[in-house]
Amino acid sequence: MLLQTIIAAVLAGKEILDVYDTAFNVEYKEDKSPLTLADKRASDKIIDQLKCFGIPVLSEEGIHELFEVRKHWKQLWIVDPLDGTKEFVKRNGEFTVNIALVEDNAPTLGVIYSPVLQDLYFAQKGLGAFKIDRLDFAALIPIIESCSLDQLISFAKKLPLVTNRKNYIVVASRSHMSTETHQHIEQLKLKHGNVEIVNTGSSIKLCLVAEGVADEYPRYGPTMEWDIAAGQAILQEANCSVIDFETNKSMRYNRENLLNHWFIAKRNSATN
Repeated sequence: MLLQTIIAAVLAGKEILDVYDTAFNVEYKEDKSPLTLADKRASDKIIDQLKCFGIPVLSEEGIHELFEVRKHWKQLWIVDPLDGTKEFVKRNGEFTVNIALVEDNAPTLGVIYSPVLQDLYFAQKGLGAFKIDRLDFAALIPIIESCSLDQLISFAKKLPLVTNRKNYIVVASRSHMSTETHQHIEQLKLKHGNVEIVNTGSSIKLCLVAEGVADEYPRYGPTMEWDIAAGQAILQEANCSVIDFETNKSMRYNRENLLNHWFIAKRNSATN
């Protein structure tokens, strides 16, 4: 299942790049967020690739079933076919494909793929979290459909990566910095002294925490389930947590309201 999910993400990435290299049009949804042909094509590709499992899909760009239907789902895919459409429109490369398998409201499998940067992050409960760097993965992209999971893992590094850095690093949104986020960072400076801020788009922020490049990602602003479910699956297998500020517990999924509460993603050795 994990291998097929990786393949789905990479093939969706190809659909995205086909549009990225053209003079694409941008539509705007009711919430003013941008939508492009790349979002639609990537969503269709992922749904097609995952249909063999017979598990319902909750995709940002798909049909959202009523909670009265969804609440009976013990398993579902939660998909953001193009996370960071604003970054896609800006053509800065900081966007990803996010696919998560959620079982009993908790993510147990996650894949995040950056089509431009060509970094691949993936995890499965009990297996661990992994990253294949762009230099290694670029050669695998054309043959991804003939690769085995063992082959991919042989090219991967297990997360978190060991670093000897001493500074405290906070990753924050490039497009959605809030007043509360600035206040949180000021509190961290009082505690840790030297706090470095890294700004980037999409679920790359979650991946940087899982990788060990950053200590935490505080999110005081709106996100949806499909923005973070895959990242949480990867974080959990890399000794990290995603804590819902409303419940003070691990973020849960397939809720009636798909809008997430504020949260913090952090290394389990890091403290507020």
